[in-house]
Amino acid sequence: MSMKSSLYLSVAAIGAAVLLAVPPAPVTAQTTVAIDNDDIGGVVTGASGPEAGVWVIAETKDLPTRFTKAVVTDDQGRYVLPDLPKAKYQIWVRGYGLVDSPKVESEPGKQLNLRAVPAPNEAAAAQYYPAIHWYTMMKIPEASLFGAARGDLPANVKQIDYLNLMKNNGCVGCHQLGTLSTRTIPAVFGNSSKDAWMKRIQAGQAGELMVNIIAGQLNAAPIAYLADWTDRVAKGELPSTKPTRPQGLERNVVVSTWDWADEKHYLHDMVTTDRRNPTVNGGGPVYGQPEYSMGFMPILDPKTAKTENFKAPIRDADMHENLGPTHAARVNPLGPSAYWGDEKIWEAYFNNHNSMLDEKGRVWMAASFRDEKNQPAYCKDPNHPSAKLFPVPVSGRQLTVYDPKTKKYDFVDVCFTTHHLNFAHDANNTLWTSSGGGGGVVGWVNVKKWEETHDPAQSVGWTALVMDTNGDGKRGEYTEPNQPADPTKDRRLGQVIYAVAVSPVDNSVWGTIRQNPGAIVRIVPGANPPETTLTENFNVPLPGFGPRGGDVDSQGVYWVSLASGHIGSFDRRKCKGPMNGPQATGNHCPEGWAFHQYPGPGFAGIGPNSAESSYYSWVDQHDTFGMGKDVPMSTANLMDGLVALGKDGKMVSLRVPYPMGFFAKGLDGRIDDPNAGWKGRGLWASSGDRAPWQVEGGKGMKPMAVHFQLRPNPLAH
Repeated sequence: MSMKSSLYLSVAAIGAAVLLAVPPAPVTAQTTVAIDNDDIGGVVTGASGPEAGVWVIAETKDLPTRFTKAVVTDDQGRYVLPDLPKAKYQIWVRGYGLVDSPKVESEPGKQLNLRAVPAPNEAAAAQYYPAIHWYTMMKIPEASLFGAARGDLPANVKQIDYLNLMKNNGCVGCHQLGTLSTRTIPAVFGNSSKDAWMKRIQAGQAGELMVNIIAGQLNAAPIAYLADWTDRVAKGELPSTKPTRPQGLERNVVVSTWDWADEKHYLHDMVTTDRRNPTVNGGGPVYGQPEYSMGFMPILDPKTAKTENFKAPIRDADMHENLGPTHAARVNPLGPSAYWGDEKIWEAYFNNHNSMLDEKGRVWMAASFRDEKNQPAYCKDPNHPSAKLFPVPVSGRQLTVYDPKTKKYDFVDVCFTTHHLNFAHDANNTLWTSSGGGGGVVGWVNVKKWEETHDPAQSVGWTALVMDTNGDGKRGEYTEPNQPADPTKDRRLGQVIYAVAVSPVDNSVWGTIRQNPGAIVRIVPGANPPETTLTENFNVPLPGFGPRGGDVDSQGVYWVSLASGHIGSFDRRKCKGPMNGPQATGNHCPEGWAFHQYPGPGFAGIGPNSAESSYYSWVDQHDTFGMGKDVPMSTANLMDGLVALGKDGKMVSLRVPYPMGFFAKGLDGRIDDPNAGWKGRGLWASSGDRAPWQVEGGKGMKPMAVHFQLRPNPLAH
């Protein structure tokens, strides 16, 4: 039996009445709801009356690409699927405590009442739980086993190191764990659970990365715990926690999805607008970033549901693939995949990791086009301000820019490796980049100068991360990270930043350092970068640890996804001590930190925690979604969606109910029409799981572009 089939056939769970905290409202005489000609509406009822807080899902394959829309019923079981493109749809009900109702065909402009189907038992209901409820069934080694050479655990590994790698800075940084496809073992890997897990982590072109984490950094210790977990699932054990149905604002969310790209390749991310002005490209195309998977940039037109794959030019004909050593994927599979066997499915010349749109709607990409060692001459020129201070010998990923209006594609030959990127709010339209790993620098492009000259030597710069440890207020001679500290000198921070964001308050540049407990940094360019550029370092204090993606709000507060199961915030204005000098050790401003625990269950035996493993956080500076300005949001990578921290301090879950297994690595907010209310606003994200064949539906499923909208009420249309 296929995994997809077993989702629907191996069911058994509690009835819907057990899940609902209050008895259902009595059925009223109303059996219709107000709709327009492009809506479908009706009432969902169950055995005890109206079904509140369940999803109604519409799916069609009549458009150029598969399209779905999902909404949540109100407290009387009413729903409206708004603004549907003309097509025939399959409509059904999904919800906690239920199994999927039979699919009914309908089309826009019609009323459709639906009957919910209660789950016959708890096992059936649990098949619809987000992955986090299944993943938290896995046991975590108890604290007493860490810190000494006991069992398989390395002596230098702490419990938070273990969690960090089993969550968003390791395994869940690439794909969900806890989905049907990951909590069960494909037969191709054999009958022995431990052996099967060893084979599983070697599968595919990302096998080396998985092996390095599990068998290298953690000395294979997780294998026994993963095997025990899947053994217990196979014997019928169920999660000890149950999700609650959407409440409050969660019932106002409308989720639309479009397939794009293809079934063999994943998308790392997507972009829709200039984050400084989210009306740029309003209603226009959505651009995908494929990272290691393919040499195309997928483009979606959400108005027509048409997609295309733009073939990215590669400048140098002799360029090799960005695969193998120093990369997160191999040229060939390390071991056979349960889905693709020994087939090589990824191709990484383009290797576009992250993109941003500028004020003209041009797409700036952290992408490759040449050999990493084929550095331009200015990278070694002692007269170049940046090369003079800190030469960089290799660039693993450069910058490109695509103008959709002219179809022109340009190469910006930078000396530093690029990873994430963000624009400043300055007269030079400066584009800042992180390197993600290696290189030891932060780089930038003076876009104004580049447009005037198209000469990277005149418009590109970079800097090492130098801290003012002698406290004289300026950048001077510094010690290296591997040298003893000298109180008379500054000191270079040996790490590189992963995320990058630019504060609209003062154009300082913020980023994350993915160590553990990890840190965030603030980079101040000064009047004459790089000669004047200084860095401040702020370590993450407990209970937080394990930073990954982060962003800054319009007040200069930094927000970051943490492996501890929190979104952390850092407000530099609250710091009481000096920001430089010998006392600025990294631990000098704990008062600037605050931690907000993500929703969802946690692992047993390690105290209060959420197992949520958020990949990236983003701040809605311009109220593109409708919850207010400066609302921080995170990818909810084990809960099939996003999560927002409301102004009232409460977390709001934005779930993609179908297909299960949605996994985002970033998000973007765009205003298509500032005069259209909720219809003109929304969030965008791409499904970024490296294994799209592991989502509900299995092999053949494609990545998706996903649009989240927030209505004023569940019946708005």
